[in-house]
Amino acid sequence: MHLTRHRTDRYVQPLNNHIVTEVSTIPDTATESVFLDVIRLINASPRLTQRKLASSLGMSLGKANYCMRALIDKGLVKAENYRSSSSKLGYLYVLTPSGIAAKAELTRYFLARKVSEYEALRLEIEELRKESENIARVG
Repeated sequence: MHLTRHRTDRYVQPLNNHIVTEVSTIPDTATESVFLDVIRLINASPRLTQRKLASSLGMSLGKANYCMRALIDKGLVKAENYRSSSSKLGYLYVLTPSGIAAKAELTRYFLARKVSEYEALRLEIEELRKESENIARVG
């Protein structure tokens, strides 16, 4: 799903134009699936470094940094320095209440989308089976 910018600077789902308030703060330059993956990893491992995040998701360190900064700027993630050193490895990333709400909204959306894709695939498989049976009978 790609959210598109609406005149009110809110993002809407193009499939049904349902306005997503919790997710409306996610920038339109990145896909929701990437942000959901980042949010899920942060939720599972708050002490995850950006380098490990990038490696886990198969993205560049720059993209991981961009995603983290966007989530922090939008108030979905909070970065807390848990070491007294100035090392960037000493950050703890925590989902804010808005981040938790965005994670829930994105998870619901992707679950519904995957169920829909599964149903469409199941119907296509059934049609292909019937077509294959018909071809076997004729040939």
